[in-house]
Amino acid sequence: MAGIEKYRSIIDFTLSSLLRRKGKNSALLFVYTLVVFLLASLMLYTQALRREAAAVLADAPELVVQRIMAGRHDLIPIDYSEKIKEIRGVRSVRARLWGYYYDPLFGANYTLMVPEQFTWEAGSVAVGNGLTRSSMAAKDNIMPFYDHTGTLVTFTVAEVLPAATEMVSADLVLMGTDDFRTLFGVPQGMATDLVVEVANPVEVPTIAGKIVKLLPDARPISRDEILRTYDAVFNWRSGIMLAVLCGALLSFFIFAWDKATGLSAEERKEIGILKAVGWDTGDVLVMKFGEGAIISLTAFLVGGTLAYGHIFFTSAALFGPVLKGWSVLYPSFRLVPHVDFGQLAVLFFLVVVPYTVATIVPAWRAATVDPDSVMRG
Repeated sequence: MAGIEKYRSIIDFTLSSLLRRKGKNSALLFVYTLVVFLLASLMLYTQALRREAAAVLADAPELVVQRIMAGRHDLIPIDYSEKIKEIRGVRSVRARLWGYYYDPLFGANYTLMVPEQFTWEAGSVAVGNGLTRSSMAAKDNIMPFYDHTGTLVTFTVAEVLPAATEMVSADLVLMGTDDFRTLFGVPQGMATDLVVEVANPVEVPTIAGKIVKLLPDARPISRDEILRTYDAVFNWRSGIMLAVLCGALLSFFIFAWDKATGLSAEERKEIGILKAVGWDTGDVLVMKFGEGAIISLTAFLVGGTLAYGHIFFTSAALFGPVLKGWSVLYPSFRLVPHVDFGQLAVLFFLVVVPYTVATIVPAWRAATVDPDSVMRG
């Protein structure tokens, strides 16, 4: 019981000590919480975007084959599919027609695609929900396009795609094969690329290598390569944000280190009085460690909670556009809440442990000096 009462007294004194210097500690806590909030927001948002990209690409083709002409993506002959089908392990090959169209009226880029099954009549299109917000695209309205010769062509909006698919269909316009070829002047027997379905996903790299040997002007792109590209983009953009924040972070660490490693004359005198009334060095170290732990843990918990709300309830309103990118037809979506505890552990050891440990060194130095000399200054 005596030990419990002892540590209870130490906790009471630690809390009262923090409250006596509430102005100084509040300023430190505010800056500390802000730094944790920014770092945690960056980590949570980057991870959430990676998960969202992985979920979207889960149904993407295992292998896409493009044709390269003079180092650029070019139309690919559909008869290439017959040669690719002869490769062992290939389940099926399908030609795709898709492209981009810039609308000068609204300053937006549309993705035009021919689906496997287009159930509407010729001259009709189905549009993504994003187009209804930035243009006059609504059901039964007319959408004007200029074809490859500069002639004005109009299509009737037969359907607006569900809002639930907006993540992948915000800027999408679906149309029939003949309408697509007429609009862009794509010759018969040519396609944008080929989709290859592989029986065993482990064999994708091997089949890609065989395609390159069989068709030297072809470029196979696997789903894993697309995912790695997204990871690289998100890492690069989060690195930009971190570089922007480096000045503020460095200022904080200097401020926190100075606060943690230097004791004021009042604090040294307080330690001398505690030693004089019977506290031993261990008790003083426990008290100062508790002060550092309370400030750093409070900042970590409050900053982390605010970052969680910022990312998953406000869609990262502060710096989301930097990491998401910018577009006239940007999809409206809400990220699925997810916390990577490994990243939280890294953040904890980065911002909590160094400050807490740093508070012990000056306290130990003051606690090992003779109390009389400390109180005399």
